[in-house]
Amino acid sequence: MVRLGRRLLVFVVIVGGFVIGRWVGAQSLPPGLPVTYDRLLKAHEEPGNWLMYGGDYRSHHFSTLEEITSENVQRLRVKWIYQMHRQKVETTPIVVDGVMYVTRPPSDVIALDAATGRALWTYEHRMSSPVYTCCGDVNRGLAALDHTLFLTTLDARLLALDARSGRVLWKKEIADPTLNYTATGAPLIVKDKVIVGIGGAEGGIRGFLDAYDAKTGERAWRLWTVPAPGEPGSETWGTGDAWKHGGGSTWTTGSFDPALNLVYWGTGNPGPDYNGDSRPGDNLYTCSLLAVNPDTGTMKWHFQFTPHDTRDWDATQVPVLIDGVGGRKLVVVASRNGFYYVLDRTTGEFLRAKPFAKQTWTKEIDSKGRPVVNPGQEPTPEGNESIWPGVDGGGNWMSPSYSPATNLLYFMAREERRRFFKTDAPEFQPGEAFFGGGGGGGARFRPEESWGKLVAVSPDTGDVKWEHRILAPPWSGVLSTAGNLVFSATPSGNFFALDARTGKELWWFNGGERVFASPITFLSRGRQMITIPIGDVLIAFGLD
Repeated sequence: MVRLGRRLLVFVVIVGGFVIGRWVGAQSLPPGLPVTYDRLLKAHEEPGNWLMYGGDYRSHHFSTLEEITSENVQRLRVKWIYQMHRQKVETTPIVVDGVMYVTRPPSDVIALDAATGRALWTYEHRMSSPVYTCCGDVNRGLAALDHTLFLTTLDARLLALDARSGRVLWKKEIADPTLNYTATGAPLIVKDKVIVGIGGAEGGIRGFLDAYDAKTGERAWRLWTVPAPGEPGSETWGTGDAWKHGGGSTWTTGSFDPALNLVYWGTGNPGPDYNGDSRPGDNLYTCSLLAVNPDTGTMKWHFQFTPHDTRDWDATQVPVLIDGVGGRKLVVVASRNGFYYVLDRTTGEFLRAKPFAKQTWTKEIDSKGRPVVNPGQEPTPEGNESIWPGVDGGGNWMSPSYSPATNLLYFMAREERRRFFKTDAPEFQPGEAFFGGGGGGGARFRPEESWGKLVAVSPDTGDVKWEHRILAPPWSGVLSTAGNLVFSATPSGNFFALDARTGKELWWFNGGERVFASPITFLSRGRQMITIPIGDVLIAFGLD
């Protein structure tokens, strides 16, 4: 269903769940220019817009805008507030030529005037069936190409919407939601394809990565992240049927290197999460980073961070593409297992790993990048409380940020110890969890063993330059700007700005509600603005 702002009129007919309509008075929606593929390739050259989830294909989440600086950030004021009427908003908006497009749970889309926050239209998604989710009814954002928006939905659909009206152009089923599949991540546009991931490892799905034709919605290819018997990597799953429900979901947006023609995408945990008895072996290609040819879906290389994971340490953290010393092409990941990894993004060669959070599960990462696991660090029937980091990891899905101005990578990290326990391996049931145990409770509630921090590291070495400690483990991403600023938020709603070079806190705003999203910045009427969802509202800030 499409709803319009007060100044817009529309004639709408609902046919088979699709919205068919025409605009009257559509001139009140700024027309904008088509988001061509060339614009996406050069997204970093359009700081006034925010054209994709990670800001650009490198996932730098950085802006060259510098009206707001470390010298004047104290003058930031609220410019507008939009009421989302939903909690746990994890979206990263995109901004195209004066229009902000934002998703709200579970799978709605709202177009806003980026200058005022006035709603232009709203698409309200109708779920096709009840859906099992492990972690809330969320959505993390959109992709844009030409005059079309692309949305994945909680019931595992891919939709193309007319960006000027919210009208559905086409809709495709990615997977069957009654088999516990979901989709929550922002798609990634590469050439004429829409690349999308899938969720549901906690429900016993078999993971994959898909590409669809942007004009027709026809599927171009599918890459399974858990191999079937006889396929490369199948020997890492034992001889049973564990692969059929082996997890390896792909629920966070990846990155793209046009020069190498490779997409980099992280994969989630194997299933069941906490009981690995039925899946002996490394369980490829779970908890891995995949380098994929976007034209064919062929995997060029993979790197597995946590073989045979039994702690729910998905490797779905955003991969950041940087050029290191001597121009070497690198991809860096602050992994959920508590280590910061540097890989050659051409070959997948492991270069180095350093811990950025307390960890007890491994003695070291060896010269090939494989962990040397400590004994006594597995879930147990009675519950093992000796394991660091906790189930939510040292890093998680929240966007990091790389600033070429400081040559530092910034990310939010979690420090906590949790109780991991194991139960009998479950049988797969549609609509039911597939955990085989759990990772909650215990030290999570002891303040001295549960906190968070924003970490600044040298990207090609992993050396920590500074840390900014916060009271609780975070769920917000990071934005850095050419104004010598780093923005993020605490889970309690404290939105803050730090000096990008020193980590000194310069400004804060108490939003009073939990934050599960990343800030972005853009230009509105020639002035820099910054926005972030806090609680059930979207707040935009600018200088007074």
